[in-house]
Amino acid sequence: MMKRPLLFILWSMALGGCSSNPYKAEKIKTQVEKPQKVSGDTVLGIKDGNLVVQKKVEMSEELRRLQNEVYSLEDKVYGNRKYGSQGLYGALKKCRFKLSSKEYGGDGKLIWTEPIDRVTDKEEDWKIGIDEKDKIVGVSMEFLKDRIQRFKNYKKILQKRQDEYEEKLEICDAALKAREYDLKHKSKSQQ
Repeated sequence: MMKRPLLFILWSMALGGCSSNPYKAEKIKTQVEKPQKVSGDTVLGIKDGNLVVQKKVEMSEELRRLQNEVYSLEDKVYGNRKYGSQGLYGALKKCRFKLSSKEYGGDGKLIWTEPIDRVTDKEEDWKIGIDEKDKIVGVSMEFLKDRIQRFKNYKKILQKRQDEYEEKLEICDAALKAREYDLKHKSKSQQ
């Protein structure tokens, strides 16, 4: 008699374990009653008797949007070699170079700036081989949830760095303006 409840518990746990896999494609009921459009992908409606606001997105578009946002943010922070932009990092480095120059009362020694640490430049693991059409290909594979989480983490890191570089650049610009002012007034008083 004891074996049946134990078997039932083990069977239930096995089924529960299968359904809790975060990478499995899950059927989602997206139909709402009396839908009213709020914006592009958001509707107001009734689901299971409750008033709900539901946003439904195609995950390929959502992932593309997130990746583009992260890549743009990284270019804003570190610049883009391909297009020759310097970003906040380059502007800070340029300001510190100017600040250290003898022309602006510096000692001629460069002020240290931490090295560039691009978060998205991590190497992907490629599996190289021949595909179904006999083409030589490289394939990298990642679970969708993991990729979305990775890019959300990149976004947090880059937003923090953007804030840091903007603050450092403001401090440098203020110091440079103060030196320019002092040099300008010093030369006027000597005349």
